[in-house]
Amino acid sequence: MSEINIYESMSPAFWDLYDDIKAERHAEYWLDGGRGSTKSSFISLVIVRGLLADPDANAIIYRRVGNTIKDSVYSQMLWAIDRLELAPWFTARVSPFELIYRPTGQRVLFRGADDPMKSKSIKLSRGYFKYLWYEELAEFRGMEDVRSIKQSVLRGVDRACTLYSYNPPRSAQSWVNVEALNPAKRRLKHHSTYLDVPPEWLGDEFIAEAEALRTANERAYRNEYMGEVTGSGGQVFDNLELRPIEQADVDGLERFYNGLDFGFAVDPDSFTRWGYSRRTRMLYALGEYYGARTPLDVLAEKVGAQAGQEPVRCDSAEPRAIAELRARGINAIGVKKGPGSVHHGMRWLQDLGAIVIDPERTPNIAREFSKYEFDRDRSGNFLCEYPDRDNHCLAGDTIVHTSEGDFRIDSLVGKTGVVVCYDEEAKRAARARFFDVRMTGVEEIFEIELADGRLLRASAEHPVLTRRGWVPAGALTAGDDIVEAADGC
Repeated sequence: MSEINIYESMSPAFWDLYDDIKAERHAEYWLDGGRGSTKSSFISLVIVRGLLADPDANAIIYRRVGNTIKDSVYSQMLWAIDRLELAPWFTARVSPFELIYRPTGQRVLFRGADDPMKSKSIKLSRGYFKYLWYEELAEFRGMEDVRSIKQSVLRGVDRACTLYSYNPPRSAQSWVNVEALNPAKRRLKHHSTYLDVPPEWLGDEFIAEAEALRTANERAYRNEYMGEVTGSGGQVFDNLELRPIEQADVDGLERFYNGLDFGFAVDPDSFTRWGYSRRTRMLYALGEYYGARTPLDVLAEKVGAQAGQEPVRCDSAEPRAIAELRARGINAIGVKKGPGSVHHGMRWLQDLGAIVIDPERTPNIAREFSKYEFDRDRSGNFLCEYPDRDNHCLAGDTIVHTSEGDFRIDSLVGKTGVVVCYDEEAKRAARARFFDVRMTGVEEIFEIELADGRLLRASAEHPVLTRRGWVPAGALTAGDDIVEAADGC
């Protein structure tokens, strides 16, 4: 086995930090920075070389969501192994994700924090977990979740090295930025940017993109590439401008977008029209229509008056409604929400030079954007994940009737299939496809006891179909008659 000079594989900005880790001077290392800072590459090199130096050491790496492991930390560790010319001595497994150093049997495990029970059941056949790495720390819900994992994994271990890597969120009040400011014994913080990295490692295209963003939106550049905290509060969109939109603003727009979200139960149908300037990277809210249970003829008229023959991107979960709109002359297109699409869309909005909304022109859009804030944890710190409070939820143990049998709804996360439901027009049981089942976080749950003793557990705003119409779960009263699809009535 040839000896590779590890310092040649890491940015000089990390050399002193590497010496500190080797000497075990600290127990925790917080590495923050912007895009291209190579902090994740550095950590992967540290772990691989650390396993070789201690034959009893093992490592475990966490992401907030398990389905992000393959294309992030797993690929990063494979890069480090290859960079150190150690590939012939490692076995790589994908189900579950795992790396094994064959000469000693040492392991690198990968886990998602969305399944906390797996942290409690981890057992090693030999050695101990010396390295614990939280990648993209800002995506975790809070320090309480992080500590819970750490206590499960490192119980009884005295010489562990915990590594945290993250891009600082904009808000100074986000939990990770607040925690980073807290003095802690045996904790060392390190900041890096792409400017610390040899330019040839990044490539001309990366550097050009960074410089372009600095010119177009300096605040976004400072946060994304320099790793600076640029916001002060909990508002998701701190680039929001509430002001009148003049005709001169509209005349300078180059692209126009139309979107339609079909209402469900008590939620309104919502159509929005936007204009975008590539030159200034500014997005303008130009029009809207909000209406509950809108007849399709009326909806087509309202949408057509603003969109004309431009494409209108619609929720693909309603193919019948899309077909009806197309029959009425609307250029309606179904759009699916893929994995990570919500997060990607939010980041795109946050990176804009400005989101301009005229409260008189589009009052509903203005209300939703201005009140959209990050949720807080029990200590009052802002959480880094995007709020999902308007996605009405059922408790995870709710039983769902599908074409393949009855399942808890939390077992259907990430899956597709056919569910038994109720057709309001035909007034009978029906079947429809389900998809995009997600865990949306922790909410206050209402428990409703039915006359036959069964329990319905749902968030306050989750709509329930009764004989008097759709009613939020929190507004149900004794005597409400809930419609059941299985009745066929």
